[in-house]
Amino acid sequence: MERLAHLEVPPRYVALAGPTASGKTAVALAIARQHDVEIISVDSALVYRGMDIGTAKPTADELAAAPHHLINIRDPSQPYSAAEFASDARALITDITARGKLPLLVGGTMLYFKALFDGLDDMPQADPAVRAQIEREAQQAGWPAMHAALALADPVTAARLAPADSQRIARALEVFRLTGRPLSSFHTTKTIAAHASSTGVAGANGLNSCGAHRLLIALEPLDRSWLHQRISQRFDAMLSHGLLDEVQALRRRGDLHANLPAMRCVGYRQAWQYLDALQASPVAATPPLAELRETAVAATRQLAKRQLTWLRAMPERRIVDCDGPDATQQVLRLVGAFVKDLS
Repeated sequence: MERLAHLEVPPRYVALAGPTASGKTAVALAIARQHDVEIISVDSALVYRGMDIGTAKPTADELAAAPHHLINIRDPSQPYSAAEFASDARALITDITARGKLPLLVGGTMLYFKALFDGLDDMPQADPAVRAQIEREAQQAGWPAMHAALALADPVTAARLAPADSQRIARALEVFRLTGRPLSSFHTTKTIAAHASSTGVAGANGLNSCGAHRLLIALEPLDRSWLHQRISQRFDAMLSHGLLDEVQALRRRGDLHANLPAMRCVGYRQAWQYLDALQASPVAATPPLAELRETAVAATRQLAKRQLTWLRAMPERRIVDCDGPDATQQVLRLVGAFVKDLS
């Protein structure tokens, strides 16, 4: 019985979450310098090959500092779902633990974290006929009107989507029409028992019961303007390092289009639209680059706002002020205490 109980103990891991531009990569590498970790990326954009500049993908030196997983695993033409992530991450957590190392999950795709922590109910497959009908309605009424319709059927999902986010609005409406259930109802804890068996159950102390096998650290700014400034600076750096050339190369492939999940990643969507306008404009009417910057930075700020909203729904998280002078040291102390408790 003692041996069976030991085998049922879920693998330990640390999760480092935060909005875009909150400094997750630098903090993760600081953890890797002090602990024997393997990093699992929790980022829906980093999975794609050939999308390096606009995703702020870790550099070759950063990738070499510790083993990384779930980066460059998909061609941009191939979608990658939250369910796939959860399955892949669970397998990796088990494998990394078996190697005697600490799994470190790092990223800002909050649906991926939720899929891993709580599981996702089985959702219906895409229905081409229903999707085509939604697209026809959107052509007539516009996506803001479709967003308003979604708000009536599924206010929770609508609240976290921008009115122009056609792909996700269409999917949410499709799920509702196929099942009569809002998409948000599928993003729920399946059962306490299933949750505990895979990840442990959240406890009142901010860690997890069942031996505290998961530590969730959230990098959140006290001053939102600090994050906004970093977002602006990072997008300026992307432009200077060739973001438009990167997107142009993706367009030249011929098999990618603006509605693919990869091309709807923040920054890429706005760059694609800018290049569309550039292609359609006479030389004298070249769209100003400042407009691209403005729309992309605004979209990234909205993304960060949604990420923080997701984080606030995770009460077990240990919050570290990422704009504080000792943010990295705070994280290292939390991780150190977590590792010590498990030794």
